[in-house]
Amino acid sequence: MLVSEGKMGRIFVIRLEDGERLPDALEAFAAEKGLAAGLCVLLGGAGDGNIVAGPVDGEARKIIPIVLALGEAHELAAVGTLFPDAEGAPRLHMHGAFGRGNTARVGCVRRGVDIWRLAECVVIEILDADMVRKVDPAFGFEILTKA
Repeated sequence: MLVSEGKMGRIFVIRLEDGERLPDALEAFAAEKGLAAGLCVLLGGAGDGNIVAGPVDGEARKIIPIVLALGEAHELAAVGTLFPDAEGAPRLHMHGAFGRGNTARVGCVRRGVDIWRLAECVVIEILDADMVRKVDPAFGFEILTKA
């Protein structure tokens, strides 16, 4: 277990608009506000985009993601964290539940998901947490680690 203690800073309430893209919109917002780390809770609509819904083989050393296309409007409830990457740029790690009719999908928004109509997001700034996202060669993607 790797632990970093922080405290709460600013709280932002954001209305995302039709066509804005996750994770891009929240990462750009964080950069604009000088927000290094935060907790994000989001609900609203998702449109086109792709989610990562697990590895092809959970036992394989190299992680190959399962990528699912959304293609049409879905309800969305998601939670994520913002932490800087190795260069200091904000990076969002967010997983969401996407529902349409009797079908539900769950996955990570890192491949890009468009907002459909609108979404509401609350971002709680985390101050003094000494964590960053760095690429881990064993996983092949960014993971949270000590700065």
